[in-house]
Amino acid sequence: FDAGHMAMAGGDVLRVIDNHHARISHVHTKDVRMDVVNGLDRTRESFLDAVMKGAFTVPGDGSLDFEAIVKRCASYGYEGWFVVEAEQDPKKAPPLEWSTKGNKELHRVMALAGYEVV
Repeated sequence: FDAGHMAMAGGDVLRVIDNHHARISHVHTKDVRMDVVNGLDRTRESFLDAVMKGAFTVPGDGSLDFEAIVKRCASYGYEGWFVVEAEQDPKKAPPLEWSTKGNKELHRVMALAGYEVV
């Protein structure tokens, strides 16, 4: 399950979790900057264009409520992987710095949802 891709496609992230929780085997915690997504010309711009324009980011830096997302997964007994993902221009968002930021936010919301983070 990729929350960022779902949001970019116009899906209701929490509703998808509710409807398909039994099928979720891993979760990509990629955030989305909806202001960038909403400004894309989808008839002319590619997925790579969206990435380079900054549509995606790490958890806590975009428009998605990862506390709600992780808590919803926990409510269904999800015990799989949560993976920090950030498809960004590495010249604008140095990967180590941004993955560390995303990891910190993911740990925070996982703890709030009752997960033991090791």
